[in-house]
This record gives sequence, C-alpha cells and structure tokens, in this order.
Amino acid sequence: MDKLRALQYFVAAAEEGSLSGAARRLEVSIPAVAKLVTSLERRLGASLFDRGSQGLELTADGERYLESCRPLLEQLDEADESIGASVARPRGELVVGGPPFLLQNCVGPALARFHARYPDIALDMRIMNQVGDLDAAAIDVFVIIGWQDTPGLVQKPLAATRFEVLASPAYWAAHARVERPADLSRHTCFAFRNPRGVLLDQWEFERGREKESIQVHGWLASSHRNLLIDAALAGEGVIRSADLVVQSLVRLGQLTPVLQDWHGLHSPPVSVVFRPKHRRTPRVRAFVDFMVEHFRRMEAERGGGTVATAHRPAWYDRRSGRSSSWRR
Repeated sequence: MDKLRALQYFVAAAEEGSLSGAARRLEVSIPAVAKLVTSLERRLGASLFDRGSQGLELTADGERYLESCRPLLEQLDEADESIGASVARPRGELVVGGPPFLLQNCVGPALARFHARYPDIALDMRIMNQVGDLDAAAIDVFVIIGWQDTPGLVQKPLAATRFEVLASPAYWAAHARVERPADLSRHTCFAFRNPRGVLLDQWEFERGREKESIQVHGWLASSHRNLLIDAALAGEGVIRSADLVVQSLVRLGQLTPVLQDWHGLHSPPVSVVFRPKHRRTPRVRAFVDFMVEHFRRMEAERGGGTVATAHRPAWYDRRSGRSSSWRR
C-alpha cells in the first residue's frame, strides 16, 4: 500500500464527505479512492468512516486520525512548495473565490496585469459569496467584502470602502434633487439582499453631528448586486454601493453620486483570506501581494483621503429579514 497516497485520499474523502467528491478533487477514479481508504482501515485495524446513503461520516477513530494526519500532509505540501520556489518562479493552478460583483468590477480588471507578471500561474475564478459556503474547500484564496467570520483562516485587509448613493445622469435629470438623505423617500431606491439573507433597506448617514436614517423603497431588490447596478444604469432608480465597486462607472459618467458631503454608515471592508497552510505557498503569496498592491492603487485613484474602517452593524449576524428591523 502507498501510505502517503492513502493518507491523501483519506483526508480528501473526509473533507469532501464522499468518495466521489474525493475522486473528482484528486482527478482519479472512485474505485481507486475506495481501495486505498479500505486498505488504510485494514492496516490500522479501525473503521475511519461510517458509510451511508448520505455519504461518509467520520467515526471517532477517523476524527482523531484526521486531526493527526492533516498537519503532516500540510507540512509536506509546504516543503514541496518551498523547494519549488527556490528553483522556479510561482507556477501552478490557483483557485480564487469571491462574490460576482467584486470579481467583475474590482478584481477582473487587474487579471491581465497579474498574468503578465506571473505567466506560469493559471487562475480559476469561482463565484463564492461566503467563506463558509459548502464548496469553499476547493478555494485557495478568497477575495471578500464584509465582516466575514473566518476562524482558522488568515485574513488580510485590502481596502476600506465608503457607500455612495448613485443613479444615472438621465434619472437625476428627470427627478427631484437629493440634498439630504431624507429626500430619498421621494425616489425609487433598489436595495441589496446580502448573502445572509438580510435586505439592506435602512440607509444611514451622518454629517458632522447630524445623523439621518431612511428606510428606502423600490420595485426591485436583489442578492445579485450587478442586477441592481444594471437597473441604475438603465435609469430605473437609485442604488447604494461601495465606491470601489462602481468607481469605473462613475469615472465614465455612467453613474452620478449624490450626498457626497454625507458619510454612509456601515460601508464594508474588502479582505483577502487564505488558509494558514498556504502562507508560504509562492502562487498564493504572489496573488495576495498583488491584490494588496492593486487595491492600494484603487484607493489612491478614488481620491478624497482615506476612509475609516466601519464597525460591524447590528443586523450583520442575522439570517433573514430587513436591516430596518434591527435599527438601533
């Protein structure tokens, strides 16, 4: 029995929850995984999995064995990576996950520059709204927006954001001027529903000692932020968005911000997240360092000075409902 390969197959099966999932991840056949895992159990004299119609579940022995094996395999991977880094530039496939609007509007425009700098890294960009999503195990690096709970992961801040209230020039030309947040009650406003299911319909602002909060209304709400942006571009209504996401559209004159003397509260930070075992992986390091550089450039281009990091709002940990329901 190939002990090292058996351990790799066991860990993959445990993380994927099935032999078929491990086979897909390792690009081998299901019988190959089953054979080595069974051989490993026979050699140990213990059952590592309970096999049922819903897939695999680790036994108590399996839990203990996984806890012991995983660090050893991670150390071996790090050793392989460090030797490879000493003789070659970063190479290999890198799987990057993030929400679609962030990948498209912030990360995507920089990918050609990244490829020019690191031509031996093949990027696989995947839609991933939260680090805790079911298929997140296959992701090497996450680019996220918001206050993510990431126990056991390394989280590196990329940028602070600020909320902007925007619509197309045609919309503003056809509707009453907005001079303070309360004026938004007379406008069609499109609200975003975050990945946790909370509709962000309460927009809060401050200007010096003044504070205003408005519950917005409109005929469209969505968890797909690009859908809201498209509706605003079509002149259908007003949106609120993190400035870095719509920066290029504002620069091109396709969206026009208002209330710029007011500060929108609860604007989310942008971060890059990866597993501790990848801390010294050359291709991961290369991408993380590049993202830090890229977002620093985006912050500089927006002008107007730095933006203070927003506090995690009270409604953020909710799983449904409306932000207006938890207003303090």
